Amino acid sequence: MSAAPLYDRVALIGLGLIASSMAWAIRGAGLAREVVGTARSAETRATAQEIGLCDRVTETAAEAVAGADLVVLAAPVGAMGALAEEIAPHLAPGATVTDVGSVKRAVVDAVAPHIPAGVHFIPAHPLAGTEHSGPRAGFATLFENRWCLLVPQPETDPAATARLRALWAGMGAHVEEMDADHHDLVLAVTSHAPHLIAYTMVGVADDLRRVTDSEVIKYSAAGFRDFTRIAASDPTMWRDVFLTNKDATLEILGRFTEELFALQRAIRTGDGEMLHAYFTRTRAIRRGIIEAGQDTDAPDFGRVKTGS
Repeated sequence: MSAAPLYDRVALIGLGLIASSMAWAIRGAGLAREVVGTARSAETRATAQEIGLCDRVTETAAEAVAGADLVVLAAPVGAMGALAEEIAPHLAPGATVTDVGSVKRAVVDAVAPHIPAGVHFIPAHPLAGTEHSGPRAGFATLFENRWCLLVPQPETDPAATARLRALWAGMGAHVEEMDADHHDLVLAVTSHAPHLIAYTMVGVADDLRRVTDSEVIKYSAAGFRDFTRIAASDPTMWRDVFLTNKDATLEILGRFTEELFALQRAIRTGDGEMLHAYFTRTRAIRRGIIEAGQDTDAPDFGRVKTGS
């Protein structure tokens, strides 16, 4: 338990992987006196109650945020504007509103206009996840040794930012601050474009009718397995990510296409020297990721295996 809770009441709006992991982590470390949760789906709310995810589960977002000094928007990015408008009249003075979305400029543009005076708005993005979703998917150690990026606004009270930093640090995350547009460009490289490429590769395999489903499953080597893990991610969330981070993602995909054409040319012309040099350079980047503690050299991305 921490010496004293950082927040009296944390309201989680949406109870998927990230929010459910936050609930377990916050409650386990004593970072808040009470965790309240809600979700649009009655089935999700019932599941959350069944597994004891929150101290209380409410039917509406308005009920959840009443009296909360921290509100976490954990809904798909495309829904956040309407959600902010819905909860705005019920937010307590001095409360902090944050989110866990994978894009930040679109969240700022959609949410900020609805935040009342006297309420702090600090967008955030924990760089953590698995291919699983829903309230049963969460676990308290999801954020340990992972990054959480905060995007304070120009008018944000530094004390409110420091308090939110302390919460994420209390859940095991490394915390840094970043500008919204820079965040979206960085994430287009490190997450968004790789996810789109993974979805595409799995789609290509599905389209190749010469390769039967059983062969794809039976002979899946590590590379294809890793693609399919990424491509198993929540489709609603990723639809919204690509629609709301369009410019940065298209920029990175354009660069990716140029690199791919260069590699195609090297393969076509038998330029082994170019291929070897390229793979050597990119292998060093992979080693850097491992050395930074953001992964292991295991082919499963260091994910904890379950059910074995």
